[in-house]
Amino acid sequence: MIRVVLADDETLIRDAVAQLLGLEDDLEVVAVAGDGPAAIAAIREHRPDVAVLDLQMPGADGIEVAETVRRTQPGCQVVVVTSHGRPGYLKKALAAGVRGFLPKTVPATVLAGAVRQVAGGGRYLDPELAADAISAGDSPLTPREADVLELAAEGAPVEEIARRASLAAGTVRNYLSSAVAKLGVSNRHEAVRLARSQGWI
Repeated sequence: MIRVVLADDETLIRDAVAQLLGLEDDLEVVAVAGDGPAAIAAIREHRPDVAVLDLQMPGADGIEVAETVRRTQPGCQVVVVTSHGRPGYLKKALAAGVRGFLPKTVPATVLAGAVRQVAGGGRYLDPELAADAISAGDSPLTPREADVLELAAEGAPVEEIARRASLAAGTVRNYLSSAVAKLGVSNRHEAVRLARSQGWI
């Protein structure tokens, strides 16, 4: 039996996927979780073969959970499912050690197959998401520019961003103008929109 922990903050989806995976003869859902910290706790307690994680979860997203799992539970492989199939997310997931990455639109049989493949030491990447990631290219933003742009996405003024990022206001302005120039847009709001659409922030 392949033991699975499933984490998704949407109860209906989580319960439905758990039931569908439970119908497979060789898969057993040993625990479910509704957020990132609960997922980490369930993985630590149950030591599953595979963790199936939603990308967007409160507390810690699927990629953050995957990073923790890689450090603390190396025997557990991770599959991320997402309704946000942006290219940058796939690259971040792979860098975090995720072995499977697929959209929530796939049939349960495809998810079950991905779990088996990953449990057997393979990878499963949705072909369309993989093609998008290759064609999108790498983010032109430095990690610090991405951080500042992400804080700017909430509409905070420069002084607030500076306080939260522990930077001088002038440094924040420099990072924002650099990000705007690199992305070829006219202001930080457009920079946020473009970076988000590519999954770079």
